[in-house]
Amino acid sequence: MKGIIFDVDGTLWDSTREVAVAWNKVLQDEMEGHEILTAEGLQKEFGKPMDAIAESLFPEMSEKDRMELLGKMMAYENELVAVGPCVIYNGVPETIKALSKKYPLYIVSNCQDGYIEAFLKNSGLGGYFKDFTCPAYTGRLKGENIRIIMERNGLDEAVYVGDTQGDANACKEAEVPMIFASYGFGEVEGEYPSIRAFTELQNIDFDRL
Repeated sequence: MKGIIFDVDGTLWDSTREVAVAWNKVLQDEMEGHEILTAEGLQKEFGKPMDAIAESLFPEMSEKDRMELLGKMMAYENELVAVGPCVIYNGVPETIKALSKKYPLYIVSNCQDGYIEAFLKNSGLGGYFKDFTCPAYTGRLKGENIRIIMERNGLDEAVYVGDTQGDANACKEAEVPMIFASYGFGEVEGEYPSIRAFTELQNIDFDRL
């Protein structure tokens, strides 16, 4: 059986403006005078493991302190993005519904505990995904988590849809093909099947990948 596994940020939606609001509110409370974070700046961070994001944003802090701060930021973030006006890319709902009739669908992200659930609540698409995971649930990063999803759902093959070099690296590690969402947050090295809009997934013959 073949399944389709999706990244979240830059692939299914763009929550960076709501995340920036949440993180800046916590920074205002915890670190008065800290530089304001922007949605554009956060796009460069999304997709990285949480500890890498914390190190990038707060290099002057100890690992313990920055992870505690990031934990507070992400907890508040989950509350906002579950109900906020995040940008769900054009065609995502109808395309997910169409694909779910042909293939089982999954999500693997390097996000925090509760974030995928927040996306599913906001988008109303929870009923179309069979399973999902992230490092908070497995202690593993994306490449290994792709294999975990495949193994526990009995998938012989899978295709991953993502938008960054980190996604491409994870797919190489997991030994699965990737479709590059070129409208997303990043770039990739090498040649990959690509889409310029999410709806183009309906025109791809996944059985040939």
